[in-house]
Amino acid sequence: MRKLVYFIAATLDGFIAGPDGADPSAPGGFWPIPEDYLTHLVAEYPETLPGPARAALGVTAEGTHFDTVVEGRRSYGIGLDAGLTDAYPHLRHLVFSRTLGESPDPAVELVAGDPVARVRELKQEDGKDIWLVGGGELAASLYTEIDTLILKLSPTTIGTGIPLFGRRAAFEPAAWTLADHTVLGSGAMYLTYRRAVAAG
Repeated sequence: MRKLVYFIAATLDGFIAGPDGADPSAPGGFWPIPEDYLTHLVAEYPETLPGPARAALGVTAEGTHFDTVVEGRRSYGIGLDAGLTDAYPHLRHLVFSRTLGESPDPAVELVAGDPVARVRELKQEDGKDIWLVGGGELAASLYTEIDTLILKLSPTTIGTGIPLFGRRAAFEPAAWTLADHTVLGSGAMYLTYRRAVAAG
């Protein structure tokens, strides 16, 4: 069965964006991308680069982890603000929103219903894993469905912002097992955790 993987950049203090929700790695953002971080991303997760970045870097690799990306309305809006109606044209792309009346792009599937139900359907389909790109509110909605958590940890703190699981996440402790880790010279880290299966 396919897995839902929350693959997300985060600060040391657990934030995925500043208070305004803007992309922290965009020009003017608080986290300039270190060269070794980008090199590792291109080598290991090329499918997670947006289409324009893939083109600029000459990346054509299909990738081995994901063939589907899901995101929330605010996360999708970052791409729309940059003029991209489909930032990931090389992946099947679903956007969860109750406010968008119709999809701005025919290749992007708009989902107004229950995220958990739709993700459970996706998990039953054939294919590679499903990448949850963000944002925090959608991650909170899908909290119990996330099988793997991959943190691209920035050696940065910001004090406040949008937490990993959004500002309205419920208190629901879960145990995770460290499955892999890569520590880069820049201080950035890739940490892979799998949801621990409760005994009994």
